[in-house]
Amino acid sequence: MAAKPLQIAVIVAGIDEEYQRDIIQGINQCAKENDINIAYFAAFGGMISSRKFDVGEYSIYNLIDFSRFDGAILMTNTISAPDTRKNIITRVRDSGIPAVIFDCSDYPEFCNISIDNSHAMKDIVSHVINQHGARVINYISGPLSNPEAKARYTAFLNTMKENGLTVDIERVFYGEFRSMDGKQAVDEFMSSGMPLPDAFICANDAMALTAVSELEKFGYKVPLDIIVTGFDNTYDARNFSPSLTSVKRPLEEMGSKACETLIRFFDGVEMPKEISLNAEAVYAESCGCNTADSSDLITYKKDAYARIQTNNENTSLLNRLTARLAESDSSDENIDAIEEFIQELGCEKFSLCLTEDWKDAYMLDSELDEGMGDYYSEYMTAPLIWSRGKRSSVEQFPSCEMFPEPFRTGGNISYLLPLHFRERCLGYYIITNGDFPIESLLCHTLTMNISNSLENVRKLFHLNNAMEELNRLYVIDPLCNIYNRNGFINTANEMFKECVHAGSRIMMSFIDMDGLKFINDNYGHNEGDFAIQRLAAVIKEVSAQDKKSICARFGGDEFVIFNADAKDSSEDALLRRFNYKMKTMNSIIKKPYVLSASVGSIVIDPDENTTIYNIIRLADEKMYEIKKKKKNSRTNIELK
Repeated sequence: MAAKPLQIAVIVAGIDEEYQRDIIQGINQCAKENDINIAYFAAFGGMISSRKFDVGEYSIYNLIDFSRFDGAILMTNTISAPDTRKNIITRVRDSGIPAVIFDCSDYPEFCNISIDNSHAMKDIVSHVINQHGARVINYISGPLSNPEAKARYTAFLNTMKENGLTVDIERVFYGEFRSMDGKQAVDEFMSSGMPLPDAFICANDAMALTAVSELEKFGYKVPLDIIVTGFDNTYDARNFSPSLTSVKRPLEEMGSKACETLIRFFDGVEMPKEISLNAEAVYAESCGCNTADSSDLITYKKDAYARIQTNNENTSLLNRLTARLAESDSSDENIDAIEEFIQELGCEKFSLCLTEDWKDAYMLDSELDEGMGDYYSEYMTAPLIWSRGKRSSVEQFPSCEMFPEPFRTGGNISYLLPLHFRERCLGYYIITNGDFPIESLLCHTLTMNISNSLENVRKLFHLNNAMEELNRLYVIDPLCNIYNRNGFINTANEMFKECVHAGSRIMMSFIDMDGLKFINDNYGHNEGDFAIQRLAAVIKEVSAQDKKSICARFGGDEFVIFNADAKDSSEDALLRRFNYKMKTMNSIIKKPYVLSASVGSIVIDPDENTTIYNIIRLADEKMYEIKKKKKNSRTNIELK
């Protein structure tokens, strides 16, 4: 029997960025060559400056049951939230599975694969100082809680000191490795009133590129007026104008090496504690050097066109999906809309997995675990599984299994992305054997569209329930749980019109309770309410014996029954049933008073000149005559 394929979990954030994408491509290539299943648990935290949104994004990490994996690759350096990183590290450590981590030597139980950030940053800073004469230098840093950011910043400080230059702390900006940080750093500096520096050294390319663009908005030319350098040597940095002086890192090799290390461990080879890869400084136009490594112009044009075309196609896809989701009024319509567009994502399989209670009302904010967000329900439902054009579903599966359907083969690459509204879990979706999550800049937008559509359906579901309850309260008497006057008139009017049209006879019965004042005065109003409820129960039971009958509480102790299919014998039949049920009720409740009521019924052939109110009035008058005879009869008995 063939050995079960290895299962490896990868923890990552921001998979649409070039650093993550390059490492992922290295992991995937190695995994496919060795028939390994990879599951990426990916978030887009830190993207839109919303704490609640980030908590919802990072909730995908709460889904992972590490005991079900053979190993883990930790790209926790891409997660900007320290508490989230710490929680993941603790859980992986407690699971006991082998793990590889990137650029972090704080956990000796894991294999650390790192790229020498320090020497490359030293080369860049030394080059700017010694080759281009820079003396006043600003630095745009990544978050110092990130080991790579800290190593680069430390290398900058040491190189400045080695060259006899002082670092002015006012010229250091601490960012989050996000592109917006470069713009913000320049804006803050320009508002400070300090003299322009000779150079901006940036901890990554994303920040460097926006810094160049922002400097140009202020009228400064790079590198004529000021030098700007980056780090990572990304595609955009290489093909920017001016091309960016940066650091080339072997990221695909890093990803491949991580996967290979785990494979060798499973083959019985002890895992190394440290693996170090070299980085190389690339000097280009942004520091004033000519670049011999710029992309061929024709190749660049073709590549740029392909990127634009793909982006346009993805934008069109999302616009059409957004419009279609906006038309969905139910979860079924919502899922149908998603299915229409799955095949355009270019994947083999798509699974929509929702928490079993995703439609329920949310818990209070105070009930959420601060920083980690909502946890998944014990069981999930997969209402949509699309596999090579065939649709299926799984009604229920344990959330600890993560996948609604297990893989029977190896070499599968899956991306699990969170669906949430702010910090609230709705579920997640899985794209298997498709590159949309790492190749499209719109994967995050797709995720948010699906999440928002699910939240809209959830809210609509509760709104409809609330409306139904309001409607019920409008037409149902709360004490007796039968129609009130409004409900009776609305329903009876429609039945009455049908009777007129069909030429059917109708019967209206007006029922008035006897002796309610006596019960209230002698036993209290609660007992009076009880008596009214028991009378209503009798009336409801009597009415239910005729399929075309409805009943209602018309006033305090007044009730009506409307029969839309009456016969000459209907009046006597109803009275017999009523008296029998009343006798039975009295024997059951065993009260010191007798539950009694007067019934007046009228059977007529309705026409267009007749109204419901006229018939009720006639039945009321007949009931009054009966009640009057009862009183006279009691008086005569008392006089004898």
